[in-house]
Amino acid sequence: MLVAAAVAVTSTGCGLGAGKTPTAVKLTVTSDFGGRLIGSRRAPQVKGQETVMSLLLRNEKLVTTKYGGGFVQSIDGISGGQEVGGDPVDWFYYVNGVEAPKGAAATNVHPGDHVWWDRHDWSQTNDVPAVVGSFPEPFLNGLEGKRLPVRVECAAAQSDPCRTVVARLRALGVPAAVAGIGSGAEPHALQVVVGQWTAVHGDPSVQSLERGPRASGVYARFAANGQTLTLLDARGRPTGALAAGAGLIAATRDVEGAVVWVVTGTDEAGVDHAAHAFDQSALEDHFALAESATATMPVPIGAP
Repeated sequence: MLVAAAVAVTSTGCGLGAGKTPTAVKLTVTSDFGGRLIGSRRAPQVKGQETVMSLLLRNEKLVTTKYGGGFVQSIDGISGGQEVGGDPVDWFYYVNGVEAPKGAAATNVHPGDHVWWDRHDWSQTNDVPAVVGSFPEPFLNGLEGKRLPVRVECAAAQSDPCRTVVARLRALGVPAAVAGIGSGAEPHALQVVVGQWTAVHGDPSVQSLERGPRASGVYARFAANGQTLTLLDARGRPTGALAAGAGLIAATRDVEGAVVWVVTGTDEAGVDHAAHAFDQSALEDHFALAESATATMPVPIGAP
């Protein structure tokens, strides 16, 4: 995967074209994995066929770029580079919660897109392929202007967590289909895997979570027996482990490159906690979210 915000592009300028003006666009700027909100515009200024870069330049202050406009160096005077301790930080962007494969000046903005810029530490990985904080995207408007089919794969189709996730999607007008775990790949579909970790971890689409952020982009991992969930900070260091009643909502990409969300937990209570957090108010601006009976914890841990 390319570093989305930092890739140089071959096109010139900011990529503004003469196409139709995209409507219902949202622009968010944060730092520290969503931990600090810098700006949120639910109705940013748009003009013609915007690119991610032109939208940013039109709406945010003190944006500086390098390499012919393909690399964002600073937004609102906050620059990439290195932290005091030497860890690398840079600006990355996501469209509808998915890391884009091209530079910002080469990525068009489509109607309903949520464009999210975040400045964060990439010492553990420069590839966080998907995040949950743009919910209800990508389920509502899809990717690259195309709405995609949604399939919810449940360890137990009649369980409360499965019913909750499906009901939340359908309430948004998303016609989610329901299937069992490991039902087989559906090309170009968005997948939501729901169930206790011991029941879902064998699905190849979510196995990367067992190997930490370098493999999945998710700063949390389950123990081999599935009974504990270890939460990590931005440098990949364990900050503590949750046991009974712990849940996790995270997003990644599978081995085929398809976007996969997982709503899981150490036990059924944990899955239930995660399922009830499957909504915009709980997920907004978070890369991933851990839940327990008493606390909600944005992941990675430690962002201000």
